[in-house]
Amino acid sequence: MRKSTALKIPSVSQPPLKLDTIHLGECVEVLKSLPDNSVDLVFADPPYNLQLGGDLLRPDNSKVDAVDDDWDQFASFEAYDKFTREWMRECRRVLKDDGAIWVIGSYHNIFRLGVAMQDMGFWVMNDVIWRKANPMPNFKGTRFTNAHETLIWATKAKGQKRYTFNYDALKAFNEDTQMRSDWSIPLCTGDERLKDENGNKAHPTQKPEALLYRVLLACTKPGHVVLDPFFGTGTTGAAAKRLGRHFIGIEREENYRKVASERIARVIPATAEDLAVMGSKKSEPRVPFGAVVEAGLLQPGDILYTPKGDRSARVRADGSLVHGELSGSIHKMGAMMEQAPACNGWTYWRFKTDAGLKPIDDLRSRIRADMN
Repeated sequence: MRKSTALKIPSVSQPPLKLDTIHLGECVEVLKSLPDNSVDLVFADPPYNLQLGGDLLRPDNSKVDAVDDDWDQFASFEAYDKFTREWMRECRRVLKDDGAIWVIGSYHNIFRLGVAMQDMGFWVMNDVIWRKANPMPNFKGTRFTNAHETLIWATKAKGQKRYTFNYDALKAFNEDTQMRSDWSIPLCTGDERLKDENGNKAHPTQKPEALLYRVLLACTKPGHVVLDPFFGTGTTGAAAKRLGRHFIGIEREENYRKVASERIARVIPATAEDLAVMGSKKSEPRVPFGAVVEAGLLQPGDILYTPKGDRSARVRADGSLVHGELSGSIHKMGAMMEQAPACNGWTYWRFKTDAGLKPIDDLRSRIRADMN
């Protein structure tokens, strides 16, 4: 019998990713040209689909510069949803498996965006409220003042174990207090608000750079690639360059692209030394307590103390502790001492120094410093 020969289909090579570039064109079409699994983070500020019914006037009858551009016009909710799922599907394709996405919107569109994200397999980590410190008042007096927008942060898939979240850096940023999911940041005003040659706003919904700075500080590392499929006047690119990240922007309007290019060219990035952030202990190499004994930083027979120094346990050669008839790991023994279900032995147990009792975590830090 003649052996059948499998038909070999040549693989289609994808073009290399061009970094720090603003692509001019329609969002979905440009996204289709980007390679699979190529970006670390997506930040999307899509059209709001405001569905405005007419001009908005101030009490003095002056017209409010509202969002009435063509790019925010959709024939129906169905048309908007179709567009949303098209660009979101392509963003999911180009996103790395350990990547994440942020989307921002107002009450007009954020709930539709959230449904599309969940239907597509993204896993919501947080919704973050951007509380505008200086919101535009409600001139008609018929509703509450719209004083916030909502950001959704999601990983690419449920159960995704690897993703970037610089928890300790944000805690240091927030004066050693855990960062909350409501952020008070002013609207983009003053010198930051970009103007055209006539002195008018270059873009009606320019976001404050502080907002993007915080998002990128939270969920990217230096050298990461950030994709913004609705680039506008380049706030994402400016924040990315300042923080030593790469950006890919997509913008359909040439006037916005021009303003963004000029803006980003003026940005001076921070030095590599200054881009270092507080590291998370979860990302540091694992060090068992036995390694502390093995390294001679503690000796078999040394005594460790509880935080108040009123009880103690003896170190054994295998890194276990013993107190009377009780024995076990530093964590198990700490839990038994406190009659608690669990205990972090590294921060619980103390060793004696000339300056008083110190947590044994100090000894682990010495070993990690040598490993690094």
